[in-house]
Amino acid sequence: MQIIRNIPGTLLEPCVATIGFFDGVHTGHRFLIEQVKEVAAARGLRSALITFPVHPRKVMKADYHPELLTTQDEKIALLAETGVDYCIMLDFTPEVSWLTARDFMTTILQERYRVQSLVIGYDHRFGHNRSESFEDYCRYGEEIGMQVVLARAYICKEIHISSSVIRDYLHQGDVKMAARCLGYDYFLDGTVVSGYQVGRKIGFPTANLSVDDPDKLVPADGVYAVQVSFDGCTYAGMLNIGHRPTLNNGVNRSIEVHILHFHSDIYDKFIRISFVQYIRPEMKFDGIEGLIAQLHKDAAAVETLLL
Repeated sequence: MQIIRNIPGTLLEPCVATIGFFDGVHTGHRFLIEQVKEVAAARGLRSALITFPVHPRKVMKADYHPELLTTQDEKIALLAETGVDYCIMLDFTPEVSWLTARDFMTTILQERYRVQSLVIGYDHRFGHNRSESFEDYCRYGEEIGMQVVLARAYICKEIHISSSVIRDYLHQGDVKMAARCLGYDYFLDGTVVSGYQVGRKIGFPTANLSVDDPDKLVPADGVYAVQVSFDGCTYAGMLNIGHRPTLNNGVNRSIEVHILHFHSDIYDKFIRISFVQYIRPEMKFDGIEGLIAQLHKDAAAVETLLL
């Protein structure tokens, strides 16, 4: 996959394209992308995805926090797996937001990126105020010589899959349903930082994760069975997200993982935590002994699931 960043369209071959933010690159996105590739193959053209490095709403409203399912780098890596030819990173600016759909199709898609066929997601709208319909896009396409194709919707057992639906599942801690919609286990990438080191004192040393992107969505508080990957290896782990009420952590929300049967120092390492299953909510115990007893139960549950 070739990544294109606002270069003149004359450097591109004619293509079939679709437009979207593609947060999460979930199964619905992949279904749409396959349709783009099908149209491209039928017409003997390149396939292209037009997306944005920054969420359009964040460009228009600086204090907006989008709760991303994927960072820009994560999204590009997932899009590369689809086998599409071009990933066009279009900077969404106020000037772009003011373009009508017809002007966007003419000046951006046709003239800059040489789009000959545009595949429209069945519920997608673009252009200033998103006021125009698919029928309008078809009419503009006829006027400028661009084929416009309405994509088929993707339904998974009556679940309408979207990035918003996946965010809702993650807010509920339902990482298994999120994974069904995504087509892979939801993950957090980050660096291991020093913590309070209480876990080491009670026999459950933890790696405290600092998530790389502050806009990345962190699932609901609770305990999870996870896979922890670093240095080319993957380990089973139990993860706690929350405020550690038994240890009086106050308002600080932490993400800390205990890697089963692992005892090495991994401070400052880059790791990936992939969520497999929600185990239980975060709980406050009467004392440290109650917490330790529960941690042994959690570790046994995780071991049964993952090992």
